[in-house]
Amino acid sequence: VNLAESGGGLVQPGGSLSLSCAVSGRAASAYAMGWFRQAPGKERDFVAGISSDASTSYADSVKGRFTISRDNDKNMIYLQMGSLKPEDTAVYYCGSARTYLNTRTPSLYDAWGQGTQVTVSS
Repeated sequence: VNLAESGGGLVQPGGSLSLSCAVSGRAASAYAMGWFRQAPGKERDFVAGISSDASTSYADSVKGRFTISRDNDKNMIYLQMGSLKPEDTAVYYCGSARTYLNTRTPSLYDAWGQGTQVTVSS
């Protein structure tokens, strides 16, 4: 399984950014997929997840501002981010889980992308 994120960059506070994750070697709809982020010196934290039946789950810190979605035809996962804050600054990772249900536990993910940097700053 290979995952490749894209779409990171520098954005001003209050702005929007969209991340993409290309999935190969496994159908994105077969298992749960998730977005995590990791700031310098901190652990990798759950951001959003989408299960195999397309139910979604969000961290409280991003609920109402971020949206995860999946395109089964393109085998892609997306994270639309809005009302961005400086504390959203991190490397964002796409992960593929070993379970059908949403999970916030990084150890239950068996494939990760290389990450994409998101910086929110004026």
